[in-house]
Amino acid sequence: MKSTALKCCCGQYRQTHQTIPGVDCGSPGDVWMPHKHTRAQPTDAYGTIEFQGGAHPTKAQYVRLSFDTRPELLVQLFTKEWNLELPKLLITVQGGKANFELQPKLKKEIRKGLLKAAKTTGAWIFTGGTNTGVTKQVGDALLLEGQQRTGRVVSIGIAPWGIVERNHELLGHNREVPCHSISSPRSKLAVLNNRHAYFLLVDNGTQAKYGAELILRRKLEKFISNLKLHPFTHSSTPVVCLVIEGGTNTIRAVLEYVTDTPPVPVVVCDGSGRAADLIAFVHKYTSDSDEQSILESTRDYLIATIQKTFEVGPEQAEKLYQELLQCTRNKNLITVFRIQEKPEGEAQELDQTILTALFKSQHLSPPEQLSLALTWNRVDIARSEIFVYGQEWPIGALDEAMMQALEHDRIDFVKLLLENGVSMKKFLTIPRLEELYNTKHGPANTLGYILRDVRPHIPKGYIYTLHDIGLVINKLMGGAYRSYYTRRKFRPIYAKVMNSYANAHRKSSTYQRYAGANSLSLVTGLMPFTSEMALFEFPFNELLIWAVLTKRQQMALLMWTHGEEALAKSLVACKLYKAMAHEAAEDDLDTEIYEELRSYAKEFESKGLKLLDFSYRTDGEKAQRLLTCELHSWSNQSCLSLAVAANHRALLAHPCSQVILADLWMGGLRTRKNTNFKVILGLVLPFYIKHLDFKSKEELQQMPQTEEEHLENQNLDNDDSDRSHPDAENPLTKAKRTISLKCRMGNNTNNNPDKVVKSV
Repeated sequence: MKSTALKCCCGQYRQTHQTIPGVDCGSPGDVWMPHKHTRAQPTDAYGTIEFQGGAHPTKAQYVRLSFDTRPELLVQLFTKEWNLELPKLLITVQGGKANFELQPKLKKEIRKGLLKAAKTTGAWIFTGGTNTGVTKQVGDALLLEGQQRTGRVVSIGIAPWGIVERNHELLGHNREVPCHSISSPRSKLAVLNNRHAYFLLVDNGTQAKYGAELILRRKLEKFISNLKLHPFTHSSTPVVCLVIEGGTNTIRAVLEYVTDTPPVPVVVCDGSGRAADLIAFVHKYTSDSDEQSILESTRDYLIATIQKTFEVGPEQAEKLYQELLQCTRNKNLITVFRIQEKPEGEAQELDQTILTALFKSQHLSPPEQLSLALTWNRVDIARSEIFVYGQEWPIGALDEAMMQALEHDRIDFVKLLLENGVSMKKFLTIPRLEELYNTKHGPANTLGYILRDVRPHIPKGYIYTLHDIGLVINKLMGGAYRSYYTRRKFRPIYAKVMNSYANAHRKSSTYQRYAGANSLSLVTGLMPFTSEMALFEFPFNELLIWAVLTKRQQMALLMWTHGEEALAKSLVACKLYKAMAHEAAEDDLDTEIYEELRSYAKEFESKGLKLLDFSYRTDGEKAQRLLTCELHSWSNQSCLSLAVAANHRALLAHPCSQVILADLWMGGLRTRKNTNFKVILGLVLPFYIKHLDFKSKEELQQMPQTEEEHLENQNLDNDDSDRSHPDAENPLTKAKRTISLKCRMGNNTNNNPDKVVKSV
């Protein structure tokens, strides 16, 4: 048997050492010092581990690195080499290294809660990486996630290189290494957990010893906590520590977290054993008003429990007791998760406990908390923790949150903000709508393809204007439909608004490319600007079109349920989706895109038909008016004409539509039994016409009109109004006439000043 004298202080036998000139080999009694006993060199081990044993091998990226590697280089590795998005939350799990068992109910809650917290918020999970202790419990939770096949959680194991069994097999550049997560029973080393996706193997030269990873892990956590959560919020990436079971090192780790600057909130799972139970017990009694007397009375009991739990002497037990007291002096930073026998729905789950612990500890303002909840996409946290009774909000804070929710397709947050007082009529301005059309967030859509048809040779980075969007709408709707964005009366308003918002929203020079002719700019200059000019009369109509054109179906359905003209909105959405599907087929896009757009159109078809059927059963006369009334916000179309444009055959075949079409066909005749027979008889025997039943003058006025009749009556009304008010003139027309007169005066002045006086 080899003598212990032949062992080096790094943990290896001396004959296994490579002699390196200039590096102190050390003597048996030395304390291992990496800076003294090692020398840094480029990594010789990175690549992919293929864990065997399942139906398909699971893969994980790994790299061997020095214990003093700079954290910014690691973040660069994550984002550039491993193509990870930066976390919106960092959950660092601390606990025991030795294997332990959890209560079945607690085990289920921890697995479900940890997984939900990570998946819903886009969090990273840091663990010890080896297939032992608390890391094994986290791995079991990730096993459930793997079975769901809904995307892999970013789980990063940070383990000492010297503790990994058969680590020599990992040596090599960009290797693919088959591996099993089964350790040898007699080995003091550990294998890596096969449910993690990434591994940082930290090397400080020691073998079969833990601790090499601690400094690097803490530095990396601190560096990530200083990264900004753009573009959602200006706050830093939140970090939370989750404690499950644990030994003496776990207590010290918790103390470091709560006393650090800035401090890190800690969530302790009560009932998981050892360190977690002791911290939870002390925290419970320090939360009471007479904490000192209770703690003094339980001091001996606690010290005895510490000795028994960790198998330490009285001196170390006393030291651990003092560390526990120091931890709980920052009790606002420690949250205890307990499984309580409460009715279903009342007990707080682990994921909620983790996120509310962050809110309690960070002392964020309500807008910052809301931005954080939006970042995590956790509307339940926003509802229970932020929108509480008596909460006051700064002016514009909820509008900013609404803009984020719309851009990032957070449907539930849009609902919540509407419930809590956001007025869409005051919120939606022309610049904000244009910004929504130009956002890079949300699902992929076909808007760019259609825009190239109406605006050829678009340069890279082109900013869509509402006029461009209007051209797209006109193309998709077809026929005589003309979007409000392309109408003459909208252009000067648009130019005026964008000019006024230029400094805040975009460069002032860009607005001139869509301002139109010089005469239009002069007209714009004469128009007084008011804040109401930037608003829309029916904001939900505009947002529905935006959601449809950007292929946000759930958002479109939400906008359909709010606001006015629901039937018209469903028909316009149906027509737009059908036209977009036709364009996708012509542009040879994927068949899945075509089928998806057609399915969205059918959904709106169904909703429109159900709405009309309900209205007809409730009040048939009003339902007929609903189909035939002129809609000024939809290019003066009617629901019936929109149904024809959308080829909505089921709606046109509905009894309500058929009654209207029959009325148009019969004209002034009152429709009763055998009407067709009576008409034929009147044609054969003209004197029989006197016996036909005709409608009264009042009934004729309420009848639907054909488009030709409507236009003829409109022209007659305009002629009458011109005769009765010959001096009345549209302000815009008057402004244009004044401008043209001034221009003529300017031209004449250059030639002959005397003629100017005569012309005036």
